[in-house]
This record gives sequence, structure tokens and C-alpha cells, in this order.
Amino acid sequence: MASSNRSKEDVFEAEVLDSSVIDENKLKQVLKLAGRAIAKPALECFELIMDASTPPQVRVSIIGALTYLIVPVDLIPDFIPAAGFSDDLVALTAVISLWSHHITPQIRYRANCKLNLWFPI
Repeated sequence: MASSNRSKEDVFEAEVLDSSVIDENKLKQVLKLAGRAIAKPALECFELIMDASTPPQVRVSIIGALTYLIVPVDLIPDFIPAAGFSDDLVALTAVISLWSHHITPQIRYRANCKLNLWFPI
């Protein structure tokens, strides 16, 4: 029985790793519209899923939040000025709150570097 469970875990992990690729260019396009306030948590999420030490269950929930950000059809459509990205921000901050103990200083640094490159101060 244990070997059967192990096999399922291995398959699950492989599926998660294969599905963890978020198109960075698409993310950049969306974030350019959303602005710096949304970009910071989104980039922390992106860097977290790209980090090899991130557990599969963390990746799955973060991929869900980033997908919600990227897909233009959601609870509050993104084209609505000021309010359009508010639901996306809630989703991102929720997963960051849930998994913040996995965000290392190195992940924050990479996210901040990308943030400053995409949104110069």
C-alpha cells in the first residue's frame, strides 16, 4: 500500500512541476496594466513557484492565483478602472499570507529586482 501511495505522490509532484510554468511575458503584460501595487505580490508569487525548494501544494495554489490574475474574465473584470484588479490583489495576498513562510530573502530579492526593472522608480 505504501508503494502505491508513493507512486501517486511522485506522479502528482511531476504534474505540478510540469504545470508550474507561468508565461513571464504574459504576466508582464498584465502587470504593466495593473501597476506596481499588484506587481509586487504577483512577482513574489512567480518567484516562489520558480524556486526549486517550493513544495508542490504551494505551487498549485499560487498557480491558481496567478492564473486568476492573468485570465481577463474574473469576478471584477480587469478593464474596470481602479476596481478591476482589486479581486486579483485579494487572491494574491491570500496565497502570500498562506505561504509567506516559504518566501525567502532570496525570493523577495529576485521579485524586487524584477519589480524595479519593470517599474523603474
